[in-house]
Amino acid sequence: MPSCDSHCNFAIPKRKGMLHFFAKYKKFAIVMAILSAIILYCIYTLLKPPPSLPVYQPTMVAADLVDTTVQDVKKYHRIADFKLVNQNGDTVTQEDYAGKIYVADFFFTTCQTICPIMTDHMKQIQEELKNDDQVKLLSHTVIPETDTVAQLKRYAIEKGVDDSKWNLVTGPKKDIYDLARKSYLAVKTTGDGGKYDMIHTENFMLIDPEKRIRGFYDGTDPDAIDKLLDDIETLKKIEARRNKAD
Repeated sequence: MPSCDSHCNFAIPKRKGMLHFFAKYKKFAIVMAILSAIILYCIYTLLKPPPSLPVYQPTMVAADLVDTTVQDVKKYHRIADFKLVNQNGDTVTQEDYAGKIYVADFFFTTCQTICPIMTDHMKQIQEELKNDDQVKLLSHTVIPETDTVAQLKRYAIEKGVDDSKWNLVTGPKKDIYDLARKSYLAVKTTGDGGKYDMIHTENFMLIDPEKRIRGFYDGTDPDAIDKLLDDIETLKKIEARRNKAD
């Protein structure tokens, strides 16, 4: 029967040979592993669809949010032209948002319920994207008879509004209400923009440079604001691809 010494002396050279083999090909194995990881990543990137966002048409939105005059529109829906006045008394039109991504909402300065939360969230978006010239904000008052230019200016100062990025606008009530109901598809009530008409909505709308709606968000919900910020980044990538293709 072989002794322990003879058995051990046989095993040691064998282990040394295996270690020598692995040491010899260690660098090769590492290089192959890195190359394999790169190849797999490239395949994944090529196969992964590019990020996208829907282009909302009136037929895609709950009927109670859509004015009856546009409920049957299935394509080509865009925000109508507008001419309003901001907190500095300056005229604001779509030319001020040409080529920009923007977030729109509807509010009034004396609101004590959802509007303060919405304004705080708009301020959050402003701060997150303060150095991003591609994105702007647009808030429409729904009681223009009391939210004068002077009142909007006081509110803007109180809330820390950056005039270069965020317009608080007033104007003819009917024009603003038509925008809310027929363009932004933001309001669940019907009306004609008359004296006793009143709208109150928590919706934020994401608008692309072609004046199309790309998302709806609850302006009182922090999680929805996070989603909105993510979607803005997605939309920027979409626009970059489109501009590159052009």
